[in-house]
Order: sequence, then C-alpha cells, then structure tokens
Amino acid sequence: MQSLQEKASEWSGVETDHAFAIDDTNLFQKLGIQTFINLSTNFYNRVYDDEEEWFRSIFAKSDKEKAIQNQYEFLVQRMGGPSLYSQTRGHPALIARHRPFPVTHEAAKRWLCHMQQALDNTSDIDQDSKIMLINFFSHTAYFLVAGVEQKNQSLHPCKDAPGRHPCKNF
Repeated sequence: MQSLQEKASEWSGVETDHAFAIDDTNLFQKLGIQTFINLSTNFYNRVYDDEEEWFRSIFAKSDKEKAIQNQYEFLVQRMGGPSLYSQTRGHPALIARHRPFPVTHEAAKRWLCHMQQALDNTSDIDQDSKIMLINFFSHTAYFLVAGVEQKNQSLHPCKDAPGRHPCKNF
C-alpha cells in the first residue's frame, strides 16, 4: 500500500524532495509577510470569482477575508516565519481541516490552476521561489486528496476488506 506521500508524488508529479525544497531556505525571510498576504489575496480573489459553480461552492460557507488570513498565516508559518497560524488556530492538521470539503483530483487541479495564476501575478516572488512554492503546493494538494480519500475509505470498512465482496448485502 502506498503512503500518502508516495501518492502525492505520483499524482502531482513532484518528488518529495522537490516538494520540501522550501525547507532548504527561509522563504519568509526572503519574501516577507506582505508577499504572502498579496499571494493569498490574489489567490482567493480568483477562487471566489471562479466561473465554475461547483468549485465556488466549496468555499461558499467561508468568509473570504478569513480564508485569506488563514492561508497567509499558514504560509508565513510554513515558510519559516512566526507561528501565526498555530497561535490562532492550533496545529494546522491539513487533512483533518480539509476533510469536510470535496477534496478531489478535479478540485486539486482547479485549486492549483488558481494558485499558479496567483504566483505568476504576485510580482514580489522571484522565479526560483515560485518553483519551490508550486512544487510544495502541488504535492500538498494531492497529499490532501490522498488523505481525505483514505479517511473516507476508513469510514466504509467493507469497501476493500480482504475476502469480502465490496459492501455486498449492505
């Protein structure tokens, strides 16, 4: 059975060492807090204006300004800055926090499209940092897909139980 990291690498096309190249440099020190605020604002403006209703509906119950704040606080923390996210929200626990949402391959692909556009339109981010960030985002998006799929599967233990017909007689 593949680990979540292995699935994320396979599905995203990004090897784990490339996904976590962000740990080899302090992008917070390099880019600064305002860059992460700008990136998150740019990203969520795109998400909330998405032409596809199914995608917008994922975020419909979320306050846009709060979503921006949550994302930039997470990014600041993950990229080497102060623990803003953990101070206000606790441990990031990404899989658990995203489990209520339809985190699918299609949603991950659309999310990444918006993030790539946001990266491309955030002028304070140099090309090397953009590559590190999109590799991290791509791997993490599919890590969440794998994690949510695994958790949902565990809710239905008959699904792949050895020696059983999948949910037969249920």
